[in-house]
Amino acid sequence: MTAGAHRLAMYNFGLHVGPYDAPEVQGFLRREPANFAAAERAAGFIGRSGYSGEPGPHSWGPQVFPRFIEGSGFDSGPSSLSLWRDIESLMAFTYAGVHADALKNARNWNSKGYWPPLVLWWVETDRNPDWREGAERLEHLHDHGPGPGAFTFKQAFDPEGLPYEVDRERVKVLVGENAPGQADLLEKVRVMPV
Repeated sequence: MTAGAHRLAMYNFGLHVGPYDAPEVQGFLRREPANFAAAERAAGFIGRSGYSGEPGPHSWGPQVFPRFIEGSGFDSGPSSLSLWRDIESLMAFTYAGVHADALKNARNWNSKGYWPPLVLWWVETDRNPDWREGAERLEHLHDHGPGPGAFTFKQAFDPEGLPYEVDRERVKVLVGENAPGQADLLEKVRVMPV
């Protein structure tokens, strides 16, 4: 599937097991630049929001967190906001290569949440989503389950709002296309301490 007049937005949110300077979180922080670089090299990646006051891409508005942060003792949490050509492109990046290596170790760095770890939705090609929209859609997904405006890989929808079955063969092809561009990054992260 190609989205045509739409792009796929993805927002994720979690909470670390300790503050950013805690030893338990350093494996995550060491891998973060490699994950961003791998996304930028991935087929179908369009762009990502940066974080206000930090080097990198421009922030797509003030960073906002979903209500799941309340009572955690944290005033921020690991989150990202990005745009992709389609579901298969994002899935190929998420579950292979550098990002898959990070997912394998995520339980060491992140608390298990009672909310969905990410939300997907379609946006028109002439706009970027902002952080508030991502947080609101994650809350909506938690409260109401998947639907055309807030969904997951397992229960996906196309830009017209119809249920969509992910083309897993295309995901495999994209994983193969992405692999050479991530090889150097993957070699580095595999020897990093968790």
